[in-house]
Amino acid sequence: MTQPSALRSLLFLLSVSGICASFEHENCKNYDLQFDRVFSVPGDVAMLNSTLVSPEVFNFTSVSYNISWYDVEGQEMSDQSGRFLVSGGTLWFLDLKMEDSGDYVSIVRTPSKCFRQATKLVVELPVPGECGRPRKALQTLTNMVTDILNCPLKDYISKLNSYNVSSHVTWYRGCKRIVDGTDRYTYLDKARLKIDGVERKNNSFYTCTLSFTLGGTQGSVSETIEALVSEKYFLAPQVHEPANEIIKAPFGSNFSKRCLVFVPCVGKPYADIFWRKGDISYVLKTTSDQIYSPKQRTWNQEVPITGVWLERVLMIPELREEDFNINYTCLALSFRGIPTGYFTLLPEDPNIIVPIGSALGGVMVLFIVSIVTYYVFKLDIVLWVRRTFPVLYTNTDCDGKSFDAYVAYPQPCALGFSKQVEAFALCTLPQVLEKACGYKLFIAGRDCMPGTAVVDSVEDNIQASRRLLLIYTAAPFPSKRHASSTSSNNNNNDDDDDSSKSGGEDVYSDTRQQLEYVTAMHRALLERSLKVILVELEPISPAQLALFPESVRHLRKKQGAVRWWKNPSVGTSGLDASPSPSSRFWKEMRYRMPVRGKRGTYPEKTALLTL
Repeated sequence: MTQPSALRSLLFLLSVSGICASFEHENCKNYDLQFDRVFSVPGDVAMLNSTLVSPEVFNFTSVSYNISWYDVEGQEMSDQSGRFLVSGGTLWFLDLKMEDSGDYVSIVRTPSKCFRQATKLVVELPVPGECGRPRKALQTLTNMVTDILNCPLKDYISKLNSYNVSSHVTWYRGCKRIVDGTDRYTYLDKARLKIDGVERKNNSFYTCTLSFTLGGTQGSVSETIEALVSEKYFLAPQVHEPANEIIKAPFGSNFSKRCLVFVPCVGKPYADIFWRKGDISYVLKTTSDQIYSPKQRTWNQEVPITGVWLERVLMIPELREEDFNINYTCLALSFRGIPTGYFTLLPEDPNIIVPIGSALGGVMVLFIVSIVTYYVFKLDIVLWVRRTFPVLYTNTDCDGKSFDAYVAYPQPCALGFSKQVEAFALCTLPQVLEKACGYKLFIAGRDCMPGTAVVDSVEDNIQASRRLLLIYTAAPFPSKRHASSTSSNNNNNDDDDDSSKSGGEDVYSDTRQQLEYVTAMHRALLERSLKVILVELEPISPAQLALFPESVRHLRKKQGAVRWWKNPSVGTSGLDASPSPSSRFWKEMRYRMPVRGKRGTYPEKTALLTL
């Protein structure tokens, strides 16, 4: 039994010596033992961090590397469930034992070099009768104010956050657990405990315990703070001047601005104030220069709040161009914080009333000219857009309509009929709209199919048209009485018989004209399925307009009429004037006619379609 035991011991010593010898043979650069030790107690979690992965050691961002950890016996460490977890430069002890104390070596190897470093872990037994840890961090609380204790486990929290591992902190005073929001204690976050109205009795031991689950093992780590309440205190400085303002001054003037800071305190405050020009240039000179700041002045205050006032003046003997458009910042330096106040120095404003008035006047003139130009040249602008950008408008060839417009005009033997009106409807309109502009018209006296009933002809062809051109003169429209008596007739002998009975000299209401008018008004005003273009061939006096049907008067007032008699080319020749497609009358006709677009049909509508 003795020999085998001795043999095993010898083999173990040889293996250890071999591993140690391997470290030496690698010729790693040794960074010795880290100054910071890791202290803990049995059962807690401990975290050892290697500091070798840093720019001071090697360029770890461009060189590949790996990290290995070795225990106190020189054995390379690996993950062990419930005990160890190796994560790069971090070695986790998930359940500490007393025998885990010792030096642990981390080795970083690159393709050409290696580096080693030792980290000491100290495992201590808790002090009998105490609830905290044997090692305690000292922190000072200020009496009679609200103060904060900082948990020393911030490194653990940051590392767990980098793993996306959730954790929570529980605070204890002595052995008693502190409940958040009770007895003037508030958990600000995982690492801070706020105490409202610190008193002498807050001299005590506070323990923060961080609990989490790592590698499938639940664990915790704790740190204890010894809090000492100090009678002397000072709070965060308060910057009263400058108040984040804008100050304007003339070129070449002497300029000064003070920084005024109040520090609530009992005793001497550890605070100083400095001026900074821009973002990085500090004003350190205290004697006359282009920009300087005399020495700081202080005085005490007892009421209403005990504290000390600090004052430091920024002096600029002569303002130059480089002194303007810059932030000048006053910084109150203290370990309670670094509050700041700043002002921006700008040159004095010139007299801007004249340029502002000129600018506003120019904008107003431009606006008026634009409005006038639009209304004067509206037709030309819209027609140019339609002609230049047809792809912006929907192609109407597939909308089921056969005609762009249905032409309704006084037929022979109807009120308002004349040879000139007939010539305008049968010759002038087709010559311009069909031949020159490419529209397709339905004209009753030209395109009717022989033998077709009047009602069917009117209904079907208006249904097949995108617009209806209602041509009229100063003569009144046919009455409903005559239309009702003849609405079922077609172009047969009935009208001839009636005409012969009356001697053939009187003008009667035309059935077709009445049907065209009624159908057009119904679809335009009630169904809103048809757009009617009123074409006015003669001037209409108020008395004559009063005889028109109310629907026509309403439509004329709402959308207006295209007035042939206003066409300058008409002159004294009346309706026989030669048509000029470039005249305003024909431009307005084209403006109201359907747009001949090239774009496919889509649900979306562009704003230009409303033109």
